[in-house]
Amino acid sequence: MLSYFLRRMMLVIPTFLGITLLIFTITRFVPGGPVERMLASMQAQGDVAASISTPGGSSALSETQIAELNAFYGLDKPVVEAYTQWLGKLLTLDFGESTRYYEPVWGMIAERFPVSAFYGGMTFFISYFISIPLGYYKAMRHGTIFDSSSSILIFVGYALPGYVVGVLLITLFSYHLEWFPMGGFVDDDFDDYETVYEQVKDVMWHAVLPLICYLIGDFATLTMTMKNNLMENLSSDYVRTAIAKGLPFKDAVRKHALRNSLIPVASHFGNSLLFFMTGSFLIEVIFNIDGIGLLGYESIVERDYPVVMGIVAINAVLLMIGNILSDICVAIADPRVKFGV
Repeated sequence: MLSYFLRRMMLVIPTFLGITLLIFTITRFVPGGPVERMLASMQAQGDVAASISTPGGSSALSETQIAELNAFYGLDKPVVEAYTQWLGKLLTLDFGESTRYYEPVWGMIAERFPVSAFYGGMTFFISYFISIPLGYYKAMRHGTIFDSSSSILIFVGYALPGYVVGVLLITLFSYHLEWFPMGGFVDDDFDDYETVYEQVKDVMWHAVLPLICYLIGDFATLTMTMKNNLMENLSSDYVRTAIAKGLPFKDAVRKHALRNSLIPVASHFGNSLLFFMTGSFLIEVIFNIDGIGLLGYESIVERDYPVVMGIVAINAVLLMIGNILSDICVAIADPRVKFGV
């Protein structure tokens, strides 16, 4: 097993290089960089009379000044050379500086990480600790009114994107009924609360509607996966044989069918690690949650390439670590899996 995981860890390096090099190259060739954004902003404010891209038009800056700006942002170097320089800084956890806020990228990500980690952690634990028992109960009560009605609700929730549900929830429960806030992570007077209980209550009050949107898709997938696999295992020969030999039905389910049914769920376990980092940028945009998802969305829109690359690098590492964790979880759930040499 040790040799297997060593090989998997060795594959992390070329995979990480491939992902980051591809994204880095794309950011260099897509139109609209930080310099173009600066010129466009000056034009919008009325500081220039014609666009720099207009043939024969006047430019807000001379070619020398534009070249100096490109050098300042590191856009004057070839892609390979610039990528190598970025990678060298990354080894020292230097993600560069934001071209929009002129702040260290690492500090911007670290500042928003607790928000995304809170929603990611809540989504992760609620999804697994509710969907697995619910899937088990649905399989044991297959064909009943509870199973049919809950399946309808689950499929309707799965069909609706989280951000669409978010708009509906805000419109109904925040705007019309005024039961929940319109958005944000906490109130503006959060620091003025005297007790920790009031602060926790405020955070949870703001988190109800966003968590519903986060949970819909993943919760439905895990629940139906658990139910379908448990029903498939209940109809297998080894379960029927165990029951025929005198083992009670509940013991046959608990000792044999249940563990085998957890294997597909375990394979999804490591991929949930990304929820702790990014969540959903559309949900964060709708609810105005200042997390890493919203930061990534704004960075893409504003062409803040250092922030984009920083988030991509962290997500790539988490995704590959998550895949290895999924293999470990599958090996724990399925004793037949052996990681040989």
